[in-house]
Amino acid sequence: MITVGMDLGTQRVKAVVLKDGQVVGRSQAFAGFDPTKATEQAVAEALTQANLKLSDVQHFAATGSAMDMAPYEHSTVSMMSADAKAGVSLIPTARTIIDVGAEEARAVRCDERGVMADFVVNERCAAGAGAFIEAMARALEVKLEDMGPLSLKAERASPINASCVIFGESDVVSLIHRQESKPEICRAVFDAMADRVSSMIHRLGVNPDVVLVGGVAKDVGFVASLNRKLGLTVKIPEYPDYVGALGAALIAAGRVKGGA
Repeated sequence: MITVGMDLGTQRVKAVVLKDGQVVGRSQAFAGFDPTKATEQAVAEALTQANLKLSDVQHFAATGSAMDMAPYEHSTVSMMSADAKAGVSLIPTARTIIDVGAEEARAVRCDERGVMADFVVNERCAAGAGAFIEAMARALEVKLEDMGPLSLKAERASPINASCVIFGESDVVSLIHRQESKPEICRAVFDAMADRVSSMIHRLGVNPDVVLVGGVAKDVGFVASLNRKLGLTVKIPEYPDYVGALGAALIAAGRVKGGA
């Protein structure tokens, strides 16, 4: 059986190809102004990796904020359901899945089958997501990829406002004027984000094991701050940014078999 999961996010689109339950291809592309075309590119590259063609695919499932623009799709999957299904598939002990992407953070509580039991999503603001890190990096005149390593050098962090990107940027500028060090400001940024995400998780209930997915899961600064705030060590799968697409592909396989 061959299925494809497509995750159409605000910044990037991803595609995962499953053959008999095993990942045989994955690819991603910038969403840009044409998420449909970008997804076609990602799917083509993933199928090429797998030595397959479009006609070999039995079911295409789409998820993500722009899933209605997905090409080829036979069905759609909520991001929360996709996160739950893939999270437990990758880490069987997972019961809480945290997904932090470019524009949104969400968390899912699930059972041992990867079926969603409850979820929470952050408010309509990017302050708890990757866009917040990008905005603060610009304010600090630091490369985005340097933010995490810099934050690990700090011994303390000054509090900043993470209720809004604009307020947060204003606080960062104030810290710059006070001549706080860049490592300390970087840590303040991640601590503020982790505060916002962890408060969301506590509303859901922390049910071990906790798994962190999404593009921000690859940022060592955010991971360190979140571990401190939650008082535990989150588990991170090998390809955290592909979890949504993987979940969609897994659910597609279940639909082909006649399951949920």
